[in-house]
Amino acid sequence: MSVLPVKKSISPRRRTAPTSQPDRLQVPDPIDTRTRILAAAFRCLSTQGYAALSAREIARDAGVNHALINYYFGTKDQLVIAVLDAANQHLLQRQREMYAAPGRFAEKWAQARAFYEDDVNSGFVRLQAELYAASLSNPGLREQFVPRITAWKQVVLEAVREALQTYAVDLPPAFTADALASLISEFWLGMEFARLIGGDVEKARHDQALDAVQQLLTALDLAAARPARTPLAKARQPKG
Repeated sequence: MSVLPVKKSISPRRRTAPTSQPDRLQVPDPIDTRTRILAAAFRCLSTQGYAALSAREIARDAGVNHALINYYFGTKDQLVIAVLDAANQHLLQRQREMYAAPGRFAEKWAQARAFYEDDVNSGFVRLQAELYAASLSNPGLREQFVPRITAWKQVVLEAVREALQTYAVDLPPAFTADALASLISEFWLGMEFARLIGGDVEKARHDQALDAVQQLLTALDLAAARPARTPLAKARQPKG
């Protein structure tokens, strides 16, 4: 696990808040300071990337003493995971509420796409991709990152299970909820990487695939909303 290049004058064990002016009586608000560091780290991580992340740059952006980053978060990986959690917990809850709300699945798919565009524009997609890539060569980071991605995949799986139950379509046995959820979530993650590198060209290709799923869900929603057909034998009862 990599450590932020900060001075070691502050020991995490002592948890004594450093100040640039030791004789100053006013103590920084710990909640405000922590929030400012997280916001600054989000900006730096989503624009400069994991490899270029610098404690001094984050501190300058947050307007705090750079030693406070070590005091509050200890290591670079603990900081980036805290940044991910601060954003991801809200986004997961947003997605759970969307799937739990009434409405057709085509509408929810459209809402998920709108969320995705928001996350691209906010920098969250870049942030997540940076941590995904860094986890390939950083086992300590990977150990913390993977459960957070798995939590999102679980949300997708639960939505697919609900859709299959609602649609009651006759699919080949291999198309289980787990298989379909894996296809959707892995496509979505791959789409994010391709979009970050390929920009608008990749977005245009992805939109075609996302539109196709949108049309499929619309057709399935309409079919599920139709009244069940009366069996022919019962509908045509012999007269007399």
